[in-house]
Amino acid sequence: MQRPDVAADAVVALHDVSPGTWCECSRLLSMLDAAGAGPITLLIIPDRHHRAPVREDRAFCRAIDARLARGDEAVLHGMYHVDEAAPPRSLRGFVERRLLTRSEGEFAALAKDAAAFRIEAGVAMFRALGWPLAGFVPPAWLASAETRSALTECAHPFRYMSVRSGLYHVPQWRLERTANLCYSPTNAWRRAYSRLAIRLESLRARHVPLLRLSLHPQDARVPQVLRHWEVLIEQTLATRRVVTKRDFMLASTPRAGRSAPPERDERVAAPSNASPVRATS
Repeated sequence: MQRPDVAADAVVALHDVSPGTWCECSRLLSMLDAAGAGPITLLIIPDRHHRAPVREDRAFCRAIDARLARGDEAVLHGMYHVDEAAPPRSLRGFVERRLLTRSEGEFAALAKDAAAFRIEAGVAMFRALGWPLAGFVPPAWLASAETRSALTECAHPFRYMSVRSGLYHVPQWRLERTANLCYSPTNAWRRAYSRLAIRLESLRARHVPLLRLSLHPQDARVPQVLRHWEVLIEQTLATRRVVTKRDFMLASTPRAGRSAPPERDERVAAPSNASPVRATS
């Protein structure tokens, strides 16, 4: 199989995995399995919108157990996946937290204590279910500085946190920049903009070692989006090796020593050619 000049890997990540989205997630997983696009990185919400507690759904837990047994990775994806922090006070905050991510950026503006409580509750769920845990992905890829501090000080040994533009080594907070393909499929203009953004990001991906394909349950609702993902996956498999986020980060040796989270707010650090139309990941 031909490989590009860079050491090229890909991560196929399924966001918003929950008992409340499992029907759509199952459809996407069937498509990915048929394409041979594994292992999959599963972003699990412990209690989506306070209405879908994972630990109370035994069938869902058994399904995740089966996925982990075949080599997939489970990642902590927030706690409730809903933004319940104080309302935004700036135009940028309103656009980002209310329009682009539709009030699902749970950790976008959380104080440190609130962020720590939710992270620790998610860790406790993973521990109770016996699921290995290396990574944290804040919903909508938004994390306040206080959230990063809470993650640094968490007793659980997290290895990484994902943002839109890449993966941070934790606790060193060294960023591995990546390319990232995702859809916002809810209406025609968002889908059109997503296709344009994916085309531009795919060109940029030729120059980075990791390409992330970030699928969401709502992608399963639109046949043309599913077909496009099938094409993108086929193209990716022809040139890249699929790995989990955990394995990619383990293979990337961080600098020695601990350092504090970066001062700059990663919420606005997306690549300049990234789409402003974000999926509510």
